[in-house]
Amino acid sequence: MTILLNLERVSAGYGSFAALFNVSLDVKNGETVGVVGANGAGKTTLLRVISGLLPPRSGRIDFDGESLAGAPAYRVVAAGIAHVPENRRLFPRLTVEENLRMGAYLPAARKAFAERAAWVYELFPQLQARRRQLAGTLSGGEQQMVAIGRALMTKPKLLLMDEPSAGLAPLVVEQVFALVRRIRAEGFTVLLVEQNVRQVLDVVDRAYLLETGRVKLAGTATALKQNPFVQQSYLGL
Repeated sequence: MTILLNLERVSAGYGSFAALFNVSLDVKNGETVGVVGANGAGKTTLLRVISGLLPPRSGRIDFDGESLAGAPAYRVVAAGIAHVPENRRLFPRLTVEENLRMGAYLPAARKAFAERAAWVYELFPQLQARRRQLAGTLSGGEQQMVAIGRALMTKPKLLLMDEPSAGLAPLVVEQVFALVRRIRAEGFTVLLVEQNVRQVLDVVDRAYLLETGRVKLAGTATALKQNPFVQQSYLGL
């Protein structure tokens, strides 16, 4: 598999606060890769840097053969990266379909709106029945479907997912990870950030463990599940 996203020694922060220190990772075409760690480990900052929402202080970010380090967010989206933000960030007073339309703002996506919306409804049949319903009135799991569907409207090469299970009840968390499995089965390349380590290691190919802004461990999901440090610190074994 060819490498789609490659980060080399990326550091970033906010003002005088440093949040990432020399982080290196890669995502290959067709992979689902997890970035796990406790709250405050730097996971969301990492996605913000990749998405162009926060400029890196140093390091390289290469995507599909193109340097994106410090590129503005609109250029990152145009290059083929879509971001499902933490807490979904829907437009609650817009309908499901209007939220999908907000995701289809690139010229190519606007032209193909009907086709891509139909494809999202095929992926998430529940949304078809609720397409005229206000997004703010949906259940947590359905809102996550809309957030993912909105990101998929650009047919991205890479889907970034930030804490998709955050703030959701355990039953809904199960539904959300079922969505991740469905997206993976569709052949999408996914970089998934989560603090729910046990659930993530069940759905990804490989994972990186972040602690205080640094990569502490990296390996296949199976290897990390069997790692004594991960078992003791994150899996409660």
